[in-house]
Amino acid sequence: MILIVCCLGLILGSFVNALVWRLHEQEEVAEALVAGSKRLGKPAEQKLRTRLARLSILRGRSMCPACGHGLTAKDLVPVISWLTLGGKCRYCHAPISVQYPVVELLTALLFVVSYIWWPLGWQASGYIPFILWLVFLTGFMALAVYDIRWMLLPDRIVYPLIVLAAVEVVMQTAFFHGGWSAATTAVFGAGSLAGLFYLLYLGSRGNWIGFGDVKLAIVLGLLVGGPLRALLVLFVASLLGSLIAIPLLARGRATAKTLLPFGPLLLTATVIVVLFGEPLVRWYTGLFI
Repeated sequence: MILIVCCLGLILGSFVNALVWRLHEQEEVAEALVAGSKRLGKPAEQKLRTRLARLSILRGRSMCPACGHGLTAKDLVPVISWLTLGGKCRYCHAPISVQYPVVELLTALLFVVSYIWWPLGWQASGYIPFILWLVFLTGFMALAVYDIRWMLLPDRIVYPLIVLAAVEVVMQTAFFHGGWSAATTAVFGAGSLAGLFYLLYLGSRGNWIGFGDVKLAIVLGLLVGGPLRALLVLFVASLLGSLIAIPLLARGRATAKTLLPFGPLLLTATVIVVLFGEPLVRWYTGLFI
């Protein structure tokens, strides 16, 4: 099972890389079409629309980001293709970012860790939430990569995750004996985390935290359940941010004005809280009691 889960993680990690690149490219092409709607000639506009169609997530074929050449199955084996090609495109020999194998390996690692330490067990009430959790992890990886590269959490990923998190809460309430307490706890968790972020967003006029983090907080609050766990997510994310920022400041590689994407820290903290929530809550409450 660990091998199966690992392979699934590698495959979905490869999908994450393609998803992130295609979403960003679609945004760029769409902006070019809007900005040049009155200036572009028909050939140029048609070229952009053709590219937009090729970038379709559901219908577009895999292609090299540099030259646009279509990729075959031997070019798409996670990690192995990157290694055998020496990190270069088979057709144009342009460098392929190390992001690709790193994301694939990290996704596989998250899948395996989740399988080993899944807190709900493997009764009927544990299998379906675990499958949904793997979907969330895939979305989390896509959001983290996008935020690191472009300091943005795209709605096209965040909104489906909000819907999926709401569906999971309903399932826990109706089918897995969570009862109404599960629903109210999840709503309070989402409200407390998103409400706090919204206040920070308003108070700083978007300088401390982006509105994308506010929307992401709804997903994370619904998943972790309860205000205490939501605050624990914020605590762990802030701690992780400090562990990254302090060495950068000490080495002079960052200043107080350097922007640090908070989305990946929140996502990492959520994974930690979901998988290891109970011992963390006991430790966290022990700090104050």
